[in-house]
Amino acid sequence: MQPKSNIVIMLNQYETVFIATPVLSDSQMKEAVKKFKKIITDKGGKIVHEENWGLRKLAYPIQKKSTGFYYLIEFQAEGDLIAKLETEYRRDERIIRFLTFRMDKYAIKYSGKKRKKEKDEKKMEEK
Repeated sequence: MQPKSNIVIMLNQYETVFIATPVLSDSQMKEAVKKFKKIITDKGGKIVHEENWGLRKLAYPIQKKSTGFYYLIEFQAEGDLIAKLETEYRRDERIIRFLTFRMDKYAIKYSGKKRKKEKDEKKMEEK
């Protein structure tokens, strides 16, 4: 009889920001976000946080566009998911730029503190 192996898979934490073309309607943007969140969760990832940064001016024109819809997703997943996610970004004509990076322990801590501070500020405003 062999002993059971207690293999614990550590998930890395990532942050991805993508810029969608500014000609999308609100429903098209929501559909794009839903698609990428589904890719993450279907491959075993867990969404930690997400933010819609809205329509913003680009630092320089991309594909003759000067603005774009920014969206951030913070998630936990295995490393092999990133290649699949970025392939989908490249295939989707609505996405004009994207950046995904693995967060180190300091970035995770900072992000958590920032979210807590924003949450506390909202509570103060409501009172």
